[in-house]
Amino acid sequence: MAEKRYYATGKRKTAIARVWMKEGSGNWVVNNRNLVDYFRGESTKRIIQQPLDLVGKRDAFDFYINVNGGGTSGQAGAIKHGISKALTEYDVDLKPVLRKAGFLTRDARIKERKKYGQPKARKRFQYSKR
Repeated sequence: MAEKRYYATGKRKTAIARVWMKEGSGNWVVNNRNLVDYFRGESTKRIIQQPLDLVGKRDAFDFYINVNGGGTSGQAGAIKHGISKALTEYDVDLKPVLRKAGFLTRDARIKERKKYGQPKARKRFQYSKR
C-alpha cells in the first residue's frame, strides 16, 4: 500500500510553492536541495516551520517542495502558506487553529504596475504652469 501524500499550493507576492507532504521523520527537500542549504537564514527557517510548531507536529512529516518566483522572504511565506493548507487537508480539525493564527490567509500584496506616461507606479512628472 502506497503512503498517502497531501498536496497544496502556497502563494505570497510573486512566489509560488508547490508542497507535497507525507508522514515521515522530518526530511525537507526544497528545489532538490536540503532545507538548510536552500534557506541560509534562521528567520526564514523559523517562518517555514511555524505551522508545524503551532500544531505540535514538527518532525512528523516529510516535505518535498518546489518553489519559484520572488525572493527568499516571499518564498518562505509561500511555503508556510502551502504547509498550512496541506495540514488542513491532512486533518480538518487543524483548520480553526491555523485560521486563527492567520496561516491560511494568502498575503495578496503585490507590486503596483507602472502606468504609461509616468516614471513609476505612483510618481508623476513635475507639473509646470508656465
